[in-house]
Amino acid sequence: MLKLSRLTDYAAVVMAQIARYPHKPHAAAELAQAVTLPQPTVSKTLKMLVRAGLLVSQRGAQGGYCLARPASKITAADIIAAIEGPVAMTECSQAEGDCELAATCGVSDNWQRVSLAIRSLLDSVTLAHLADTTPIKLPVQLPIQSISLAAESA
Repeated sequence: MLKLSRLTDYAAVVMAQIARYPHKPHAAAELAQAVTLPQPTVSKTLKMLVRAGLLVSQRGAQGGYCLARPASKITAADIIAAIEGPVAMTECSQAEGDCELAATCGVSDNWQRVSLAIRSLLDSVTLAHLADTTPIKLPVQLPIQSISLAAESA
């Protein structure tokens, strides 16, 4: 089963809360109360999101956390990568040369294709989408028509 960690889920929830009120800094305690998560968890998440460049922090009495760029320019893939690292199905689909079996396994190209499709989908979902509380209508039309590897076009 493919599953995001709880911390990644919490990061998306915190980011969406900030995106709903983008014109003011948000204190960690205020965010924790708004999203009903423990403050230490929210603080840890906020630090990771700042380190990844998705949030900026401002010190002082009027300080807090703000989006580093507009919600429409932050993607689900950005949030996942901030907490878990690059989105990839397998080690070999994350970066070239990371697998000693790549020459003989026979499936790495297909895992790369799957990873590209997932990344493309996650890149198409913005924080603005995540922050929108309007329920989506199902079925959702996926933006992926076809994903091909660069090697196929050569």
